[in-house]
Amino acid sequence: MIVNILRFSFKDGTTDDEKAAVLATMRRISTLESTSFGVVGQDLGDPAEGYTHTYCVGVEDLAALERYMNDRVLIEGDLDVFPHLQRLSPVRLSDDMDPGLAEKITELHLARVARSPEWARLLDTIPDTSIATT
Repeated sequence: MIVNILRFSFKDGTTDDEKAAVLATMRRISTLESTSFGVVGQDLGDPAEGYTHTYCVGVEDLAALERYMNDRVLIEGDLDVFPHLQRLSPVRLSDDMDPGLAEKITELHLARVARSPEWARLLDTIPDTSIATT
């Protein structure tokens, strides 16, 4: 199982209706056929860290992750979500002990960046994120 957790907060000025639409989009993405489970909601971490919400999905393996990352619903959904985010921080974990797994996941991510310059550009507009596009 590969678990992807995204802690995030919204930009100042994002309306409650916009927040609800973003969360609805994320919930739709979290239920793709390639996911084993998904949770979208409030972040229960230290408020001083500045995160208000969390997105979490689990996928069975690297093949499922690749299907997930290339799903049109995810790609289009991100285009609606990213413009509203102020902070975005990923945490990934897995019970697969392959020492090369992190590198394989990074390769999938960078392949997606290469295929979708618009997606990468929007990711780069999030003011505070550690997700690389190069």
